[in-house]
Amino acid sequence: MSTWPMRMLRGLMCAVAAWVPSSATAAEIDISKFSSNLDLASLGDADLAARSISMLRIGKVELTSGRIVASDPLVGPDRPALTRTVSPGDYPVTLYQAFGRIAAASMRFAEGRPVRWELAVIPGQDINSLKNDEFFGYPVDAGLGCYMDADTYALIQEREKQIQLEKASSDVNYYDDVLASELSANSDSYVMHRPVSGKRGNVAIFWSGWGDGFYPVFWGLDARGRPLVLFTDFGVTENADGRHEPEGE
Repeated sequence: MSTWPMRMLRGLMCAVAAWVPSSATAAEIDISKFSSNLDLASLGDADLAARSISMLRIGKVELTSGRIVASDPLVGPDRPALTRTVSPGDYPVTLYQAFGRIAAASMRFAEGRPVRWELAVIPGQDINSLKNDEFFGYPVDAGLGCYMDADTYALIQEREKQIQLEKASSDVNYYDDVLASELSANSDSYVMHRPVSGKRGNVAIFWSGWGDGFYPVFWGLDARGRPLVLFTDFGVTENADGRHEPEGE
């Protein structure tokens, strides 16, 4: 089971205790206890600006199968897709900046304010197994997070093979050989990366807030349980507010 104590995620719910009864069902769990920043996905430009948070709309991710991978793109591009799926299509990604960092990232599937949130999981993860201050998320070891379709991993592998042929060597560093130059064009903060030119399937890559760590992902759902947004909280802000930086522990 891939979990991490919430105290390791700086700034995430310092003021709210996250206690999940072991007998609770997923529907009974108050997901807002795992993040105080979910409102970021629903606030407009003016409201965000009033909270000293800026938005970066970085483009659309091409989901060819609708199976979404949220992970560190360098150490976990082959991470299993989230169990909940969406219809294939192109979906916009927005980054939220505060205190000079990427505080959160979202992918939008439909307009509207979510009426319910749930913790995103991959196969084998059971919400009811979480205890005390645990939560599911993904590990970051290269300072980056991403959204991509599960099918896009095959394109990343194809790009790696292309580089091997070009270099006449099996020694491929995807960051140095591919991503570094693309990220540098955006101050190393983000890039909409296409592994293979001319082939459908790209990756939204972004700086993961405080860098290496363990970060939760959430589904924002409408009244019928349909996904409106996918949201990753990097624990940079509290209460969706960038005016007061959370105190370190």
